[in-house]
Amino acid sequence: MNSPVAWALVFHIIGFVFWVGGLLVTTTVLGMHAGQGPLESSPVFEHLEVKLLKGMVHPGAIITILAGLTVVWLQPGYLYQHWLHAKLFLVTILVTLDLVVYASTKAFHKGQIQLQRRECMILHGAISLVFLGIVILVLIKPF
Repeated sequence: MNSPVAWALVFHIIGFVFWVGGLLVTTTVLGMHAGQGPLESSPVFEHLEVKLLKGMVHPGAIITILAGLTVVWLQPGYLYQHWLHAKLFLVTILVTLDLVVYASTKAFHKGQIQLQRRECMILHGAISLVFLGIVILVLIKPF
């Protein structure tokens, strides 16, 4: 299966791993950072969070979305499959969660909000659930 669709799927999966994996690591680090309070380690946490978001999460999201659009462009029949509609709904939620993590991180770094560890773990759990839903939809294609 050495076709353009196969290559697009490879990049789609790699991007998805970077995107979701990066979000999960970022929310974990952010939770640790929020639990620390104003300590000397704060600049280290801030640097790591920014590096994860800009170097892993957002490039992964871009690769995922562009590769997904390529797959649909090469295989337009996917647009009529209901499992894909459900997957795209979950992807919309994932994009929203990504934006919430990014905005919360920026505001926390600027001192505009007081972030709690519990909030970060709720984001972490929500991202995990969306990830599981997407994987199940893609592998099982229940409808």
